[in-house]
Amino acid sequence: MSVLNVSKPSWTSEDVEQLAESARRFFERECLPHYEQWEAQGCVDRAVWRKAGAAGLLCASVPEDYGGAGGSFAHEATISHAAHLVGVEGFGLSLHNAIVAPYLVAFGSEEQKRAWLPRLANGELIGAIAMTEPSGGSDLQAVKTTARRDGNHYVLTGQKTFITNGQLANFIIVVAKTDSSLGAKGVSLFAVETDGLEGFTRGRNLDKIGLKANDTSELFFDNARVPASALIGVEEGQGFAMLMQQLPQERLLVALGAMARIERALTVTIDYVKQRKAFGQRLIDFQNTQFELAECKTEATIARVFVDHCIGRHMDGGIDTATASMAKYWVTDLQCRIIDRCLQLHGGYGYMNEYPIARMFRDARVERIYAGANEIMKVVIARTL
Repeated sequence: MSVLNVSKPSWTSEDVEQLAESARRFFERECLPHYEQWEAQGCVDRAVWRKAGAAGLLCASVPEDYGGAGGSFAHEATISHAAHLVGVEGFGLSLHNAIVAPYLVAFGSEEQKRAWLPRLANGELIGAIAMTEPSGGSDLQAVKTTARRDGNHYVLTGQKTFITNGQLANFIIVVAKTDSSLGAKGVSLFAVETDGLEGFTRGRNLDKIGLKANDTSELFFDNARVPASALIGVEEGQGFAMLMQQLPQERLLVALGAMARIERALTVTIDYVKQRKAFGQRLIDFQNTQFELAECKTEATIARVFVDHCIGRHMDGGIDTATASMAKYWVTDLQCRIIDRCLQLHGGYGYMNEYPIARMFRDARVERIYAGANEIMKVVIARTL
């Protein structure tokens, strides 16, 4: 039973519930035993991607005709929630599944879908999306990476940074300017297969505060020539509109991951305070502990109901950018507050890396930054006032 005891959301179903259990067992069996090693080496093992593909945990919402499971965002949400609930959020399959692949499903040509989606679904290709640059992240229309048409090719030149899955990814959606004079209307997206691509190099695996098991990298394109068929969409300049259409789902996915981590933080903390004793009694028996956790559980329940509501609206095609931004900023802010309070209830042990709450404290912080900083989320929301 969930620590929150909320009603079953409208968007779930029997097969989604079965998937949740299957995903949980996979992450516990194939990932948890290796997770400390992955944190130490800075990335998960490539082999686990193949295993996830074989287990049906990659590209669950991709149509069966293209190698996927033919599911919906509910299936992707369930896989992501399970990974965070188990504590293997450094495995970047949520980005691969619910951020990268949907660009091909929504905007790719038939040729692009058949060339890449089956290989994303079986784990041969590992996906990433290269938006952020050293000069900025949230202002996507100001990217400086360029894509110059040269006959039957485009020549990519530029630098990207903070790219999730950056060391392992061999399929990268690159945001670039095809016309630097047009602002947002000059932005295009390119599907780039990097194996053997001349002019493409990876920088260092960046040393982060948290999410140590997830490779996050700099990427360099130095006159890298890609086929003209790598352009996503029927013509240049459609990239910004594509990004704006897909970003609500990305932000909702971040909110869902934060929600799962809140649930995990409460679960491990309640278990801890029921066992730990001080001054002759369990920590749970102190009124202060009860009040702290009562407040956390109440706020978490409100958040879960809102997130479930947002997923339901998204499934019905009705989630708007502002509402997705509300979910992303508010739940990630709440996550950091609740985890901080849970860590405090652990006392000195909460500061020790051997306790799960310590890693959650480190891993949670970035979610207020990526997928659009929370300050940007408030700007988006304010436009609706």
